[in-house]
Parts: sequence; C-alpha cells; structure tokens
Amino acid sequence: MTDLNRRLMLAGAAASLPAAALAQDKPALGTPRSVITDPPREYGPGAPPAFSPDPDVIRVDPAFGGLLIGQEVIRRLYTGLHLAEGPAWSSIGQFAIFSDVKNDTLYRYIWETGTVSEFRKPSFSTNGNTFDFQGRQISTQDFFRRVVRWEADGSMTVIADSYDGKPLNSPNDVAPHRDGSIWFSDPQFGGNLAEGHPDDGAGPMNPGGVRDPNIGNTGVGIQKAGSLHQVLPMNVYRVDPSGQVEVAVPYEDGFAPNGLCFSPDYTKLYVIRGGRIFVGDIQGHRVANLRLFTDCMVDGVRCGPDGMRADRAGNIWASSASVLGYAGVTVWNPAGKLIGRTRLPEPCANLCFAGPKRDHLFMCATQSIYMLRVNMQGASPG
Repeated sequence: MTDLNRRLMLAGAAASLPAAALAQDKPALGTPRSVITDPPREYGPGAPPAFSPDPDVIRVDPAFGGLLIGQEVIRRLYTGLHLAEGPAWSSIGQFAIFSDVKNDTLYRYIWETGTVSEFRKPSFSTNGNTFDFQGRQISTQDFFRRVVRWEADGSMTVIADSYDGKPLNSPNDVAPHRDGSIWFSDPQFGGNLAEGHPDDGAGPMNPGGVRDPNIGNTGVGIQKAGSLHQVLPMNVYRVDPSGQVEVAVPYEDGFAPNGLCFSPDYTKLYVIRGGRIFVGDIQGHRVANLRLFTDCMVDGVRCGPDGMRADRAGNIWASSASVLGYAGVTVWNPAGKLIGRTRLPEPCANLCFAGPKRDHLFMCATQSIYMLRVNMQGASPG
C-alpha cells in the first residue's frame, strides 16, 4: 500500500469515529496560573515558565494593547526587602535605585548584570528618589526630614529642611521640573518609629510621646534644632533654583499628599492626596484648578496609590497597594479613564520607567521588585 493510500485510509477511519471518541484524544486545555489562581503563580528560581500573554497584565480598554509587548511577562528581580519604595532610573549610570525604608538602605539594580547591591547604608531612611535633568540623584530622607541632592563631585546639598523657619514634617516623594525647580510632598508618614524617627514628646505620629527618638539614632544626632516636631501643614512645596521654598499645593484636611509627577509637557502636576489622584495646572510657582483625576476605584475596590509616573503619551501609571487581585499597577489615560492594570502578588508602593530606552516598568512591591517591558517610555528623566 502506498503512503498516500495509507494516509487516505486513516483519514477515512477517523472520520467514521463518533465525536465522543475523537474528543477523548484531545488534550485538556490548561489555564495559565496568575496571582489569583489556586495554586497561585510562582516567581523565583525553579518557577514554571510564565505564559504569554501574561494573565496578570489586564487589558481593560483596547487602547492598553498598544502599550504592551505580547511576548513580555512580569518578572521578579529581587525579594527579601522590608518596605520597597522610591525607585528611580539613572540614564547616565544605567542603573535603578530603590529604597528599603524600614531597613535604612538604598539599593542599586545594575542593568548590565541584573544584580542588586547596597548603594547607601545607612540611607537615613531615604524614601523617595529621582534624577534631575543633569543626572543628579535627589532623595527625601525621613530620618532628617529633608530633601537632598548628590552632586557630580560626590558632595551632598541640602535642598530643603524647613519652611518659614519651621522644620518639615517628612518629605516623601520628589519630582524635578524642567525649569530647574524641585517639587516635593511633605506628609507625616516618616515620623513613625520604623521609617524615620518619632517626635520628641507628643506629636501626630507619637501619641502620648511614649516613643523615644534618641534610641537607635546611630550616633548621628538630629541635624537641625527643632526638627523633632511636626508642626507644619502637610503641603506640597516647590523649591526654586535660587533655593527659595514655596507652598505649591496647600494642605486640605483629610488629603495628605503622597506621590507626585508632571505631565509630559510639564504644564500639569499630578498629586496623590487621600488615596486619590488629583491634577492641577501649573501657574507660575503654584498649582491652580486642582481637581480629581481619578478616585482609583476598580470593580468597586479601592486601588490606593502611593507613587506614579507619566509616560510620553500622557498616561498615568499608578501603584496599587490593594488586596490580592487588585494589588499592582493601574494605568489611566489622560482623561482619567482606566485602560489597563497589572496584578502583583504583593501591594505595590511605587514605580518608575527603567532601562536604556526607559521602556521597562520597574515596580517596588512590599518585599520584592518586579519588572515588565512595555511599548512606551517614561516621560520624566528619572
């Protein structure tokens, strides 16, 4: 019998079989594991390969598909941290930095090798980080309640530690403007025992004054007289290139400021306040017409943001420190409409765009660092 006739005979026999018999020969189709499956998706050495497209990268709107690369999946780069925060990308150094606030350490992720090493320890509870348009690192230090800049020669400049003769609360997030100014938020979070130091005596983060700020201060003391008391409103400030500190967004009761970023054209400021994202128009040295951008509600679940970045198309990528299934990153178009999100197995505090092309979403979750390559670039230099 010829090979061709044999093939025809086998095909005819298969055609005569009942449909049920054929179905038994079909392999069962699996469901890709995600952070919400049981058992959940695994990360780290020995984990099964991730599926593409990634089931934890969710296209809420078709427009989100244009921001993604189909073959790319979420990867975990590092774990074992206490509170990962404040990522920023150095285009000059080709590395990303991030803070472990509660472990008093600033880390560096080196792009060429994919390794993580201690960058500055102690970091004096460094929280937010960025790089300015000259490539200099700018950081907020919860311990000293100030904003500092590391110069090209290795020296450090204190950008701001007070306003109107009063010590700052605990600068949290920081963003450089292309006009040379530096903007930062000043909530009270760094006044707690784990992330900086409490007030000397009773204060907003030290009820009853029972916590002692002098215990465990590593012998450096507190640099500025009076800096052990949080007395200022929780404002957003602008530091002029001349060094003058001004209130850019006054505090409103119940709306403590957190993460900051600018629109790609630097005409708008986005600020996280009270678990929501607001946007306002920059007029001179202040923000006007501040209005709600999004309440960060997804499927009736609050995806509370901490930090965010804008991409070059004007979309806002915001962290989500929510429950499992909603923890990760939410993405909003310039009109404030949710277009996509990523799910992580841990609450996400902050993010930046990293990599030589600034097209990798670098995400700081509670104990771990995750990364996803996307089809878009971050707008800010760091």
